[in-house]
Amino acid sequence: QVQLVESGGGLVQAGGSLRLSCAASRRTIRGYTMGWFRQAPGKEREFVAAVAWSSTKTYYADSVKGRFTISRDNAKNSVYLQMNSLKPEDTAVYYCAADSSLNVVVGLTAYEYDYWGQGTQVTVSS
Repeated sequence: QVQLVESGGGLVQAGGSLRLSCAASRRTIRGYTMGWFRQAPGKEREFVAAVAWSSTKTYYADSVKGRFTISRDNAKNSVYLQMNSLKPEDTAVYYCAADSSLNVVVGLTAYEYDYWGQGTQVTVSS
């Protein structure tokens, strides 16, 4: 079992930045694809970004491309999401997720991930 704990959420003005962190424990995430998802009130959980185990492949939703950057530090068993130029529509609960299947294909949908954190709230004011 992998335990994921997110941190770094908060309230920020439009145009500002936040850096989310996801710390994994109980098991190494070295070989896992890691992703970030978000869910706004009344909406489905949606894909934000993912990074392959080697960090050589990253994927982003079109809505965040060029503004958000996903990264990982396998030595620290952690994943990060740097969010710049934030917009009010980025307001949501952000979840860290792990895909332990060792699939070489990076998953872009929530059902491909089997471990989830509890989420951290990000609120962007206009």
